[in-house]
Amino acid sequence: MTTLVRLEILRTLRNKRYLMFTVLYPALLYVFFISAYGSGGTVAGGVSVKSYFMVSMATFGAVGAVLTGSAQRISLERKSGWTRQLRLTALPGRAYTLGKIAACAVTTLPAILVVFVIGAIEGVDLTAAQWLGLGAALWLGSFVFAALGVALGYAAQPDAIQPVVMIVYMLMALFGGTWFPVSDSLKTYARFNPVYDYNQLASFIHGQGVAGLPIAALAAFLALFTAAAAYLYRKDAQQA
Repeated sequence: MTTLVRLEILRTLRNKRYLMFTVLYPALLYVFFISAYGSGGTVAGGVSVKSYFMVSMATFGAVGAVLTGSAQRISLERKSGWTRQLRLTALPGRAYTLGKIAACAVTTLPAILVVFVIGAIEGVDLTAAQWLGLGAALWLGSFVFAALGVALGYAAQPDAIQPVVMIVYMLMALFGGTWFPVSDSLKTYARFNPVYDYNQLASFIHGQGVAGLPIAALAAFLALFTAAAAYLYRKDAQQA
């Protein structure tokens, strides 16, 4: 499984499309949003614009990295017959699924770190512990969406995977606080959106303490998406 993870990581990092849309694009959007909202302003709850959008654009890039990386690649591998060939090896299905999740999660680091660097340059003031804690929280949270990407890769037909991923990606971002703070009227429904819970992991840097409820929600989503990915993998194997 270690070899598979290493190969997946290298394939992703060599992909120019990945570098453009999941690393550079969120960084450019961050600069745009803090300019549009006013770099010295605040959003709901008194959180600075720079801090709020630094987190939301880091999560936007991380989710994009794992969803597009895992779902579309798995779909292409199914179409080419590569997954069928892997099933003839000694690699168990569980190891394949976990390997995909792990490899995709590792590739979220550049998306998070680039936005963090720009945030620091723009004046986001956090302690070393807050930077490390926030980075660790966002990286660990990305495993949830890596599992979702694997599930989508097996749920959708290869010819339809790209629009399916984009619709899921944009809807979760739209109602998850990525583009704008979620209002009180939407919070009741937003709690069922993993992107909203993902963005809430940053609450501790705003003096609100560690977000226990979002952590529990993300853990539940991770279990759900991992189980779905494993089930869909076995189902695909039976149909092959």
